[in-house]
Amino acid sequence: MPLHLLKLCVGADSIRDQEDWIAEKLAAKRARGEPAEQTHTTRMVPKRIAELLDGGSLYWVIKGQVAARQEIQDIRPFTDTEGVSRCHLVLEPTMIPVHPRPCRPFQGWRYLKAEEAPQDISAGFGEIAEMPEELRRELRELGLL
Repeated sequence: MPLHLLKLCVGADSIRDQEDWIAEKLAAKRARGEPAEQTHTTRMVPKRIAELLDGGSLYWVIKGQVAARQEIQDIRPFTDTEGVSRCHLVLEPTMIPVHPRPCRPFQGWRYLKAEEAPQDISAGFGEIAEMPEELRRELRELGLL
């Protein structure tokens, strides 16, 4: 069973903001002739790498709610120029919306068990999948979703 990570998405107000940021970063890498892969750098290296690479995702908390996820493709530990251990999380650049769930602020990242992860919002959920993110967020805050 896969293990996931939960992380705050600082600076983005919506899934669309994060998607735009990803597209911008990938375009800049292509322009520099670098591999067009999305990486997110973390200060701490996860200890449970094998479980995360067995189908795990990075779940993003946006504006106080778990809102979307990205599949983890690889985890690459490294040591920065100051001698601090860090890692690059290599992510599938596609953001997958999930059923919003409130989440309090925290630092760093947290492990998220598969059975505790929110479900994806997909075509099987009818009108919910077609709703704008802001509407889903408001309905969730009102307890209607």
